[in-house]
Amino acid sequence: MIDTHCHITFDNYRGKVDEVLDNASKAGVTGVITVSTTTESALMCLAMANERPNVWCTSGIHPLHSDEGPHDWKVIRHVAASPRCVAWGEMGLDNHYDEPPKSVQLEALHTQLELIESTKNEIDKPVVLHCREAFDELIPILRTTSIDPGKFVCHCFTGNPDDMRLLLDFGAMVSITGVVTYKNTPEVREAVKLAPLDRIMVETDCPFLTPAPHRKIWPNEPKFARVTAEFIAELRGEPWDVFHNAINANTERFYGIPSVR
Repeated sequence: MIDTHCHITFDNYRGKVDEVLDNASKAGVTGVITVSTTTESALMCLAMANERPNVWCTSGIHPLHSDEGPHDWKVIRHVAASPRCVAWGEMGLDNHYDEPPKSVQLEALHTQLELIESTKNEIDKPVVLHCREAFDELIPILRTTSIDPGKFVCHCFTGNPDDMRLLLDFGAMVSITGVVTYKNTPEVREAVKLAPLDRIMVETDCPFLTPAPHRKIWPNEPKFARVTAEFIAELRGEPWDVFHNAINANTERFYGIPSVR
């Protein structure tokens, strides 16, 4: 399987990337998508993807980094156009924190959505969303665009069943992290049960959110995507082979990369 969302360009993994990828491969996680949060990180992600055949990348500005401009949108477009880049993002809204101001987050979001729309005939790639405590606000914005709802994935879903229904009714995919394994997140587990099998992907969002029973391990690593996937399969009452094949098929269909088994 593939860890569909991680941040292995972060300093946590400096000098250890090959070791981390080897650890992942031994656990059956034989590919990763390392995700951009800033202009600088987009270039770093692309460089890492160009160097390693089992790494892909994305290109975008994270809402919590939206105040770290000026953003170089030419770089974001350049990275997005690369064959090693499989998606735009991550982008979106985060209402959990007071900073950056909502106006700054919205400006970065709208600029990116407009860039995606204006280049869709040249760079036809899906979009990774960051949505924290903002479903009621973000989804109406996405509906105003010409982007196919099926080309969005809400990564690191931490909402409740109502949030999941909003997301599914909109038509997006959903990606689940180790948060689903935590004892204090019953609402996330209930929400995950609602998602159709053909709309789910699995990620670590490492270095964050190491799944139980490994929560004390820092930083999280792509190898733990397998732990979360097995937990979700059991939670949903689906045989591992069925769930495993489904998330691989979903990843291949959504990101346009071959399943890595």
